[in-house]
Amino acid sequence: MIRGLTILLGFQLLGEVLARGLGLAVPGPVLGLLGLAAALMLAARQGVFGLAGVEATDVGKAAVTLLGVLGVLFVPAGVGIMQQYGLLLEHGVALLAVLVLSTVVTLVATVWTFVGVKRLLARRSGGRDG
Repeated sequence: MIRGLTILLGFQLLGEVLARGLGLAVPGPVLGLLGLAAALMLAARQGVFGLAGVEATDVGKAAVTLLGVLGVLFVPAGVGIMQQYGLLLEHGVALLAVLVLSTVVTLVATVWTFVGVKRLLARRSGGRDG
């Protein structure tokens, strides 16, 4: 379990270093997650996790444990939001409008992407799947 947590935190640290070092607009944990996913895909092909010889199940056990306490991990964010309660009252309607609008835009973009890819794949397969 310690090895799995070390790997998870190591990839998060690597992502942070890359994001800040290269001045990217992508959050470090996202880059770390992409790196972890790539490493796990390689591990599935090779049977071991990189150079350390740690099995991918170690990462899975650590991830399941973290998921078990996920609610506790949101407490600091909730406290931070409540510390800015005045801003929420002042800009609450605007925040809600942006949240709803961005959700609708995301859903529409997802549907258009799905339909477009489905049509493209149907054309490539000669209409067999569409």
